Amino acid sequence: MDEFDVDVDGGRLRVCRWPGDGPVVLAAHGITANALSFAALAEALAGRVELVAPDLRGRARSSGLPGPYGMAAHAADLIAVADHLGLQRVALAGHSMGGFVVAATAAGHPGRVTGVLLIDGGVGLTVPPAADINEVLLAVIGPAMRRLDMTFADEQAYLDFFRAHPALRDGWSPAVAAYVRRDLAGTPPHLRSSCAIEAVRADATDTLIDRVTVEAVHRLPAPARLMWAERGLQNEKPGLYDESRLAAAGLDPARIAVEHVPGVNHYSILFDPRAAAVVADRLVELATGP
Repeated sequence: MDEFDVDVDGGRLRVCRWPGDGPVVLAAHGITANALSFAALAEALAGRVELVAPDLRGRARSSGLPGPYGMAAHAADLIAVADHLGLQRVALAGHSMGGFVVAATAAGHPGRVTGVLLIDGGVGLTVPPAADINEVLLAVIGPAMRRLDMTFADEQAYLDFFRAHPALRDGWSPAVAAYVRRDLAGTPPHLRSSCAIEAVRADATDTLIDRVTVEAVHRLPAPARLMWAERGLQNEKPGLYDESRLAAAGLDPARIAVEHVPGVNHYSILFDPRAAAVVADRLVELATGP
């Protein structure tokens, strides 16, 4: 893997790249995540495509980028990465909130996108329009939100916090540890998450309440696929999606294929080697075409 910076509105976006012999895929991570959430997927791809993933605006090594945040800003940043790489058209993949990022990018720039893979994200949840966004965030992402106000004495304390997470502890690996370390900011004994709380709130408002963003999935250019995990952010069942929720979302089967990935949760759909292998195969199919 190598890293490079891309000029975007307000500064420079940090981007990770895993080389490959096939076409480029741009990937967008979740709301409090970073580019290394795709490291296990990159390993499973084994060079069949070139995977490129930024630390989204307000996170990790792009944490210094200012607002405005939200899906339009992230979409503009992804297009800037494509321009930097000289790509007129490119396949997109998004995990969790990143699913909304790539859906918004594809809906807003259909001529630039060859296909979209949504990984346990991108399809809206039912949230009252008048809901308090802080309460919604706590209900949906729980400890991931609470940690943004926490400080940690050292790196090990931060790793231990994540290692106790019910969705991560059984599948802890060097890839998960590297992902966690990339999120660290500050100096001991006041280490903290790099995520800008303003970015998290703005992005959550877009993905949970703003109807234009939530409905972008219905305007995806074909081909598109949603892969969903049976367990959620706390390893609970059901997870973000199940058959009834997806049926209620009214997805057009002619526009987007839906695939259940059994035995995984919201995080292990990317980090578990067996699940990552399945996701990698679908991504290669999408990027290389028939």
